[in-house]
Formats: sequence, C-alpha cells, structure tokens
Amino acid sequence: MPDHLSRKELKQDKIRESLEHGAEAVYSHSQAAAILVGVVLAVVLIYGGWKFYSDRQTVLASAALDEAMKVYNAPIRQPNVPVEAGEVTYADNLVRAQEASQKFAAIADKYSSTSPGKLARYYQALTLLDLEKQNQALESLKKIVGGSDKELSAMAQYQIATIYARTGKIDDAIKTYRAVADLRSALVPRPLVLLELADLLRQKNPAEAITLYQQIKKDYPSPAVTERADRGLDLLASKS
Repeated sequence: MPDHLSRKELKQDKIRESLEHGAEAVYSHSQAAAILVGVVLAVVLIYGGWKFYSDRQTVLASAALDEAMKVYNAPIRQPNVPVEAGEVTYADNLVRAQEASQKFAAIADKYSSTSPGKLARYYQALTLLDLEKQNQALESLKKIVGGSDKELSAMAQYQIATIYARTGKIDDAIKTYRAVADLRSALVPRPLVLLELADLLRQKNPAEAITLYQQIKKDYPSPAVTERADRGLDLLASKS
C-alpha cells in the first residue's frame, strides 16, 4: 500500500465513507421504524383482542342478566288461577328471591367488569333484602358505590341509606341520604331522598326537619311531594 494517497484516491475514500455512514444511518432508521411499527401493531392487536373479549363478555352477561330478570319479575302463583304454558311462576316471594339471588350473584362474580355484571350485583342486593339478609345486602351494595357508573352508584347509596334507617343506624342513614341528595342523580329522585332525610331528622333534629319539609314544598310543589311533606309537618306539630 502506498504511503501517500493521491487526491483522487482520498476523495474516493471520503465518498465511500459517506456512503457507508449513510447506509448505516438508513439501516438504523429502518430498524427503529420497524420496531415502532411492530410496537404499534402489537398495541393494536392487544387492544383489538381486549375489545373483542370485552364486547363478548358484555353480550354474554347481558343475556344471563335477562334470564335472571325473568326470575326476579316472575309472578307468584295464586290459588285456583291457571298458569299459561311455559310461564315461569313461583309459589312464594322467598323461593323466587332465593333463586334470583343465586343467578344475580353468579353473573356479578363472573362478569364483574361489565355493566350488566355490575347491575346484577345491585339486583342481588335487592333480593338479599327480600330475604332479610341486610348485612350481605350492604356488602354487595358497597361494591358498587364509587364505581364508574355514577347513576348505579347513587342507586346503591340510596339503598344503603334505607338499610341503615331500617336497622336503626339513624346517624349513618342521615349522612348517606345527604350524600345521595347532593349527587342529584337522574335515577334517584331528589325530592324522595330529601323526604326520607326529613323523616329521619324528625327524630334527631326537629327544627331542621321543619325547615327541610318547607323547602321541599317550595322546590317541588307536586301534589304527592307536598302531601307527604305536610304529613311530616303534622307529625311534628302533634309532638310539640
């Protein structure tokens, strides 16, 4: 190899180096692009698979919930009343509630991440109330509260407040009714919640109850609401 390269040879070497570095850069960018495409493709495939699975689970949960609701809404057989062929009926409320509760629980456990599964949990709680199992009903309802479905959460909170009221936990019931009223749910009528709250306040704070009844009459002047508020005010007046 000669000790000294001509200008022409040096120029050719520089061109060769430039081409080599350029090829390396292209190859490097191609690798990065290929990796990026692979990652994107993997994400798309994973999301697509998850979406397919999620949609399928929702469909299956919805179908199962429909079957459970048929039991929940099935009529109670009356003596000497003929039953249509194929109609689901039950001898009494407890038998119906027990079977419906088992179906709802199975759906809620198997499809807990779906909307029908969460609704099944709510109905399971209602059937547990029919079976006088308040503590178990509370456990089911508390699993719903704070979830992504705000309306269902409000419905669950209302039922929790009602259980507290029925079991003598008046302070807890008052606190929960206040929370539900503040939610202004579309599915839990606010005047109903406020009337329930005022009824409890009659025992704990009569002065606040009077104020609340009067405010309810002013804000919701429908005959049914006004009549119930007046009934509460009359009960307070009779005790004074």
